[in-house]
Amino acid sequence: MSFVQLLDGFAAAGGSNKQLLQALTALFVAVFSIFCAWKIARGFRKPPFPLPPGPRGLPIVGYLPFLGTDLHVAFENLASLYGPVFKLRLGTKLCVVVSSPAAVKEIVRDKDTIFANRDPSIGALIATYGAQDIAFADYGPDWRKLRKQFVQEMLTKASLDACYDKRREGVRMGIREVYRRNGEPVNVGQVLVVTLVDSVVRTVWGGSILEDHQDSSVKGSELKQLLTEFITLLGCFNLSDYFPALAWLDLQGVARRMTKVSAHIDSILDKAINERQQFRATACVDGSRRRDLLQYLLDLKDSEDPASSLSMTQLKALLTDVVIGATDTTTTIIEWALSELLKNPENLEQVYQELNQVVGLDSMVEESHLPKLHYLNAVLKETHRLHPGVPLLVPRRPSQTTDLCGYTIPQGTKIFINVWAIHRDAQFWEEPQSFRPERFLDPAAKWDYAGNDFRYLPFGSGRRVCAGLPLAERMQMYTLASFLHCFKWDVPQGEEIELSETFGIVLKKAVPLVAVPTPRLSDLKLYA
Repeated sequence: MSFVQLLDGFAAAGGSNKQLLQALTALFVAVFSIFCAWKIARGFRKPPFPLPPGPRGLPIVGYLPFLGTDLHVAFENLASLYGPVFKLRLGTKLCVVVSSPAAVKEIVRDKDTIFANRDPSIGALIATYGAQDIAFADYGPDWRKLRKQFVQEMLTKASLDACYDKRREGVRMGIREVYRRNGEPVNVGQVLVVTLVDSVVRTVWGGSILEDHQDSSVKGSELKQLLTEFITLLGCFNLSDYFPALAWLDLQGVARRMTKVSAHIDSILDKAINERQQFRATACVDGSRRRDLLQYLLDLKDSEDPASSLSMTQLKALLTDVVIGATDTTTTIIEWALSELLKNPENLEQVYQELNQVVGLDSMVEESHLPKLHYLNAVLKETHRLHPGVPLLVPRRPSQTTDLCGYTIPQGTKIFINVWAIHRDAQFWEEPQSFRPERFLDPAAKWDYAGNDFRYLPFGSGRRVCAGLPLAERMQMYTLASFLHCFKWDVPQGEEIELSETFGIVLKKAVPLVAVPTPRLSDLKLYA
């Protein structure tokens, strides 16, 4: 029976039902009016702030066809048109790009908890066992527990000092390798990656990647190729990330390739873990016990305290963060630093003079020398400014709809922070395209790597600042100082230094650095 038929029935019943009929009619009109008003308000409701401005894209694909391969440069160009906070749709994904210190401050300090989540790619999810690590995990209790254990326990000054001998062994191994190629052109990145992986592995579980894999393909150029492919897949453009409905097709094969590379790295971790567990099982015989990062993580895994215990998956994800993070970005930044110094010989000469005065040609660099190497520290900071290791940082994702610089940012938006553009903005840097280490020598400026000044963010800022910063800072400075102190580096005759970039999650040199080393130390026995 319809509502109209119901009303007719009441009318036929006589005047006694007249008041009831009027009441029901009024109720119906009121409910219908409220419903219509709600629908209209819902359909036309506007957020308190508009969305950021931005370029128009095409149906379905958005602005993807117009970006090109160098996203950091394309984003800088778009910011010059639409401002330091702009939006664009990439496939089905709404993205916002930020390229001003004021906007960064709002994200990483004023609303840090809202913007603390990550937006990992499919490659990153595979590489980190489903974002079980520190770099890509969402902000929450598990992430806070991991970071606390990692930073407050494993990367304290005391812990890093305790494993210095192992880092030194790895760097000295690299120095010996370069010395054996005295006077020959050397692929600097290839030597560095072996040196740094060996240093990190010695630090993490006390072994050597070369000693442990003499019969495998994981050494030299093949090791560099493995890590390069890992980092490339981690940050490459993948259609599946911007068209999630198509992810199951894996149209570019990124998921398949990352699964293969990650399995290779996982096998290395499994071997190290199994060997340590066997060692622990027999250690009670003589009371011996290794103390390194792996041992600490295994102790946490066996802990019965839920506030500190780790799963095996989390343990391996953390090891992946350390081995890959401390190796690839450090290799890249040192290669950039050497390239800039060879391109600017007057700066290189100042570095040599400082090393001569602080260390002397009759001894090797030690970590105790590093605080006195002020000019070399400025060189490294200037290199990070011009060539930030992660030019767009790791993308963030707001946990709720919020506002940023007067614009509405919907929940789930992919947030890029264009550090590369901020570091080269003439509003904040004098002669921003020039390599000028002197800009970091002013003691009043108090530049640091922690992102406290939002004009300079090579490692990010806020609660999601790079967790491995203490280790990275030491390894970069110590390795660069050692390679420069032990050798005079020259460009091969007839060649020039190329500074073009290749975009990815890590900003690499498009043309690998090849240079000729000549021993500088007065006592050649130091190279033995």
